[in-house]
Formats: sequence, C-alpha cells, structure tokens
Amino acid sequence: MSLGAIIRPATLFVAGVLGGGGVALAAAATHGGDTHFLGAASTMSLAHAPALLALYAGYDRIRTAPLAVLLLGLGTLIFAGDLINRHFGGSSLFPMAAPIGGLGMIAGWAVIAIGAFFRTSAAKS
Repeated sequence: MSLGAIIRPATLFVAGVLGGGGVALAAAATHGGDTHFLGAASTMSLAHAPALLALYAGYDRIRTAPLAVLLLGLGTLIFAGDLINRHFGGSSLFPMAAPIGGLGMIAGWAVIAIGAFFRTSAAKS
C-alpha cells in the first residue's frame, strides 16, 4: 500500500473531524462563557477543514498535496488540541505546542503555494 493510499482517505477523515469539531467548539465557546481558547480552536478548525477537503478533491492535481495535508492537518490538530487542553485542563499539551501547530499550518499553506510551480502528470495546461 502506497503512502498516498493512506494519506488521501485520511485527509477526508481529518477534514470531517475538524469541521464537526469546529462546530462543536463554537457551540461550547458560545454556551460556556469563556470564548478565548475554544473560539480560537473553533476558528482554526473551521478554516482548515475546507482547505483539507479541497486538497482531497485536488489530490491528483496538486503535486504538493500530501505534504500540505500532513502539515495543515497535524498543525491544526496540535494547535486546536493545545487550546482545548488549556481550556479544560489548564495546561499545554506539551511545551510550545500551539506555536508548533501554528508553524505547521503556516508551512502547509506555503507548501500549497509552492505547488503552483510543479506540474503533475494529470495537468493538461
């Protein structure tokens, strides 16, 4: 089994988890009083779920999609997970978790941008 055969379906799964989780986090932030951590976790989850869905849809046409998926998906999970843990547990997942997750997301977007300069075999124009 190729790495792509694992990453592509995982992309759709993580997009769904982040999308649904983002909605749940927004509800928790709205009804829980303190919106600081949960609101930010919701925003990042809801912003990156559609990006992952787009990468899933364009997986065969975006040469950098696998790396972008890993960076965006893991970055968002780490970032949001850290904020959720801070809200409910009062501490970070691990030292520098939120900045590491944030850098992962930034790097994922950079990898998407760099993908504009690579042709794929499926590209015709």
